[in-house]
Amino acid sequence: MTSRRYDHLWTRIPTALPWAAKLGVSTHWRRHTTLICVERNFGYGIARAYAGHTDAKDGSTLTYIKGVPREVATALSALTGEPHPLSR
Repeated sequence: MTSRRYDHLWTRIPTALPWAAKLGVSTHWRRHTTLICVERNFGYGIARAYAGHTDAKDGSTLTYIKGVPREVATALSALTGEPHPLSR
């Protein structure tokens, strides 16, 4: 899916779903909500890796908190209900 199609889809969703319009659902809202869910269930390091964030602007303490691919795949599998080959 192209980024243009993705953006168009998220522009149309609030039009089709009144509850989405009421909550202000957008691409950013979905990302924020997903990352909160991952952080609450799997921890900060996993949420950070799930989001693809880097260490560039974080302090040295956060350098030691990291999610490994297996943990990120497990979080994705739990959120989608689908198995992921890296979560084993």
